[in-house]
Amino acid sequence: MAIFTPGLSAIEKEIANAADYPTYREASLAHDALTGADEWKNEDVSQHYDYRLIRKRVERMQAARKLQDVYGLMSIIHEGLHGNLGNIANPALLGQCRIGTKNLIQTFIDEVITALNTIYEADESLVDFYEKKRFFEETTYAFGQSCLMLSGGAGLGIFHAGVVKSLNQQNLLPGVISGASAGAIIAALIGTRKQSELEACLAPEFILEKFRYWRHWSGFGKKSLFDSRALENTLIELFDIMTFDEAFALSGKHINVSVSPADLHQQSRVLNAKTSPRAVITQAVRASTAVPVFFSPVQLKAKNLQGDIVPYIPNRRFVDGSMMADLPYKQLSRLYGVNHSIVSQTNPLAIPFVPANRSEETSITGLTFRHVRQLAKSNSVFAFDVLEKWVNHRGTKLAIHKVRSIIDQQYVGNINILPQRQLRSLTQIMANPTLESVTNLISDGERATWEHIDNIERNTKISETLRRLLAKLKEREARVSGHATSSARTEST
Repeated sequence: MAIFTPGLSAIEKEIANAADYPTYREASLAHDALTGADEWKNEDVSQHYDYRLIRKRVERMQAARKLQDVYGLMSIIHEGLHGNLGNIANPALLGQCRIGTKNLIQTFIDEVITALNTIYEADESLVDFYEKKRFFEETTYAFGQSCLMLSGGAGLGIFHAGVVKSLNQQNLLPGVISGASAGAIIAALIGTRKQSELEACLAPEFILEKFRYWRHWSGFGKKSLFDSRALENTLIELFDIMTFDEAFALSGKHINVSVSPADLHQQSRVLNAKTSPRAVITQAVRASTAVPVFFSPVQLKAKNLQGDIVPYIPNRRFVDGSMMADLPYKQLSRLYGVNHSIVSQTNPLAIPFVPANRSEETSITGLTFRHVRQLAKSNSVFAFDVLEKWVNHRGTKLAIHKVRSIIDQQYVGNINILPQRQLRSLTQIMANPTLESVTNLISDGERATWEHIDNIERNTKISETLRRLLAKLKEREARVSGHATSSARTEST
């Protein structure tokens, strides 16, 4: 019986109108089969990665497994396992198909996962428990992990809810998440809820109910143009007086909230369970969303050992985190060993300068644009440095310093998820949301994530396997020693 294959245009229409990720994925795979991309996947050879090195690693791991040589497997992995071995994460490999990459690369990743499970399950009369634990500790630390960074963007930040919803449904939310300004709200939602509770908090009706009147006009001549009480009440309702360490104990997620100083001679701060465990999340998020002029600066708060709420970093006020640390990659790298980033970017200052598709950065036009952008950025930073030296007025100097900080930031990651570049989206930046606008932004976030799901899974699979197996070993050690903890809460770094 002949099988009817729809034409390319019909498949592309199905992709464009897909209602969920499984439908999108199935149609994308059909597209790859029809366009010849499957043949490209089957062919190992490519100038964009070292296929000989990857092929050899696969053969060596398979041979060691066949011989049940666990120490051999450990040695092969120790030799040089990292996320971009042989340039397998090269963006140029992503533009050849809609789903997947070279089959050899996928085989390599799958073989590493199999090897790690083989080592974990090895008979401990042959491989001592503490040898296993040491191997997984060293390999996990060396390999690093991914993070999700949610940018600022005021009303456009609802887009992040769609991104997070899509990643959560595929069980791909990283263990390290940062948020600045609007992104801080979504990051805090992730950190203060169990995974099973998160879906309900990302529904359009829930978000509209909580943030329908976040922008409430205060008037000229006041401390700020907007009255922050409605936003503050919503944040209190959502996060109460939960601290960062309490949030980590609940969700197992390392959430990070960026805040910027309201005065000169201070650096941005990234609040989290490691550096500020007793800081209150509500006030951190409130500070991170305090766009200067529109909202007044915020005093941070913390919970002392007696459970009382007290000032945190007294005599300092903080404002919008995206002004100086929209994507705090360096801080996350230092704190958690992060070396790969997934960025949901809605900052209106950044979106025009981020490549719109996965292969654009490797084209001649993309490389030229990147060079011109870097020159413009360097020249602008120099100009503001000179201007700041010349100006003596404190308020003007502070304003110049903030603008310079905005320009001098890095607004992209390894994987960038962007909203559609439509002018109608800009009207939602400072507007109170409607059910239609919230629904559309969440849907846009989901759809924008779908094209990256396969790549995210491929780039995080090894690190997540390492951390999961290490956590199980640590839990077992704790149980034997009488200090059992849930594996979800066990640190693996």
